[in-house]
Amino acid sequence: MKKLFICKSLPIFSIAILVLAMSIQTFAQPNVTTPRPVSPAAEVKQRIGITDITVNYSRPKVTLRGNDRTGKVWGQLVPYGFNKINFGGRGEIPWRAGANENTTIEFSHGVKVEGKPVPAGKYGLHMAVFEDGKATVIFSKNNGAWGSFFYKPEEDALRVDVKMKDIPQTEVLTYDFIDYGNNYTVLALSWEKKQIPFKIEVDVHDIVIANFRKELTSLPGFGWQGFLTAANYCLNNNVNLEEAMGWADTAVQRNKSYNTLAVKAGLLIRSNKIADGEKVLDDAIPLANKNQLNALGYQLLGIKRYQKAIQVFQKNAKDNPSDPNMFDSLGEAYKQAGDKENAIKNLKKALSMNPPPAVKANSEKLLKELGAM
Repeated sequence: MKKLFICKSLPIFSIAILVLAMSIQTFAQPNVTTPRPVSPAAEVKQRIGITDITVNYSRPKVTLRGNDRTGKVWGQLVPYGFNKINFGGRGEIPWRAGANENTTIEFSHGVKVEGKPVPAGKYGLHMAVFEDGKATVIFSKNNGAWGSFFYKPEEDALRVDVKMKDIPQTEVLTYDFIDYGNNYTVLALSWEKKQIPFKIEVDVHDIVIANFRKELTSLPGFGWQGFLTAANYCLNNNVNLEEAMGWADTAVQRNKSYNTLAVKAGLLIRSNKIADGEKVLDDAIPLANKNQLNALGYQLLGIKRYQKAIQVFQKNAKDNPSDPNMFDSLGEAYKQAGDKENAIKNLKKALSMNPPPAVKANSEKLLKELGAM
């Protein structure tokens, strides 16, 4: 180990300067990572459709070193409104919406927050809370600042006003996705006895379809499965039908099967090209297994194509004469078509074949509705 030799004749002031210089040099070097005992970092993520929403923040507690700050958080520890500071950016700043570094929120695709558009990207997340219960949620284009100390309003990407809610005591500041649906989620900050929620909406279909277009020019574009999946998504959600028809045609050309033909037929029927769709179905039916045919029959019932559904179920019953489920399905189709006599006949046949419990229950239920039990 090297020793520091200091000349005894050096003045005390000179020695102090030398030690200070060494300290500055030491701390200017890259440092190692140590645990953070107060307000540790956290991350929460939610996916809506194929859009990821990610929040990174630090989590202070209401109780700090044995000091319970309940009742002193809102309006004191977190001051109301915007507050003038004389360091950092020397401006009026909101709350950092957490502790330590800048709280950030990242959207993998463009979204709407409280009905207002926000492009894809990573944002600094700040909040200004007010005594009347209003909270202004701020998305800043500057996501790398330390807290809110260098906040500048001209860097705002969006501001929205929301209402704070009263909640039970929450010791640790927490971000959570408290609600979600197919195309939205609600993100909320909860701490002490207040919650700040805001709604994030995602245009799922547009994003998914745009992603299909991108992916189908990459590796999935060399096969048929990707085209079928994309076409089937559009069929099931009744969107982008014209482009989906082209994807279905590609899938059929590369792999003519029941699945590819059924999706193409479904798109034609969805597009009100009923005769064309049923013609494609006629090509698909001989390629189907009994479960596929059964599912197809119920799909046809769902769009009130009763006679076509009956034809499908009749074929399935003829090809599988020992399966009671085939006759149960055929009886249900006749019932929906208003043919009571044939409905009762086929449902009773299903019951006579010692069907499994689910089939038996369905046949009995339908016969009761028909007044035949």
